[in-house]
Amino acid sequence: MPAYECITVENESRVTTVTLNRPRKRNAMSPQLNDEMLDALTRLSSDPETDVLVLTGAGESFSAGMDLKEYFRETEDDPVLSERTKWTMREWSYSRLRFFPRVTIAAVNGWCFGGAFMPLISCDLAIAADEARFGLSEVNWGILPGGLVTRDIALSLGYRDALYYALTGKTFGGQRAREIGLVNESVPRAELDDAVRELTTTLLALNPYALRATKEALRHSATMDYEQATDYLGAKAAQLARSDPERGRAQGLSQFLDTKEFKPGLGAYRRDGSGA
Repeated sequence: MPAYECITVENESRVTTVTLNRPRKRNAMSPQLNDEMLDALTRLSSDPETDVLVLTGAGESFSAGMDLKEYFRETEDDPVLSERTKWTMREWSYSRLRFFPRVTIAAVNGWCFGGAFMPLISCDLAIAADEARFGLSEVNWGILPGGLVTRDIALSLGYRDALYYALTGKTFGGQRAREIGLVNESVPRAELDDAVRELTTTLLALNPYALRATKEALRHSATMDYEQATDYLGAKAAQLARSDPERGRAQGLSQFLDTKEFKPGLGAYRRDGSGA
């Protein structure tokens, strides 16, 4: 990987952690950070050593949102640069992250405001620190939650909760984020790394081809009617059966029916090739 200036990329035991690394700016997303994130996600999407991707922030913040000076003020007189900057932000925080071919986890360690909701919601799963602070502060600036933030909160939160926080600009903590469905879990900040590690351990024990197919099925079928979803999910299941080199379905059935060692709901089937 290149030597980035605004992010860091580390891999350990098939888990790649990408850290937004502008702590003095509360990891606000600048054009350079967005360029680096797009490059990193493009490279990691085909990285054979990455089975799970974790996105977090350096210091006391996940991200304070967009860098108002660099992202807005310094591009407002250059329409070409402005459009390119907006495209790069949408491309990495929506398209590349949301449809990343591995499971993604947002580890929200601190401040998460405004535009930072885009990468947060694009991640498949999210764990927050109780001490984290969330806020849709745009209304305080006389603007609306831009980019795809408004669409994302409508998708992720209940109708009343989305309106309440978008209209008032009020902040909330990790436990409230869990209550309204913005994150899966909230733990004390001192326990955040352990909670993320426990979740990645669970995911690494599962069939990565089944995980990818499952997240793709959920992402795409959500906008389909029932007839379309029936056709799509049938084709997706057939595709997985043909493309899975582990032959996970055969292994699971054999370990359940023949050797009696697999009990669904109590853990993953054994991925050592036996029972296939």
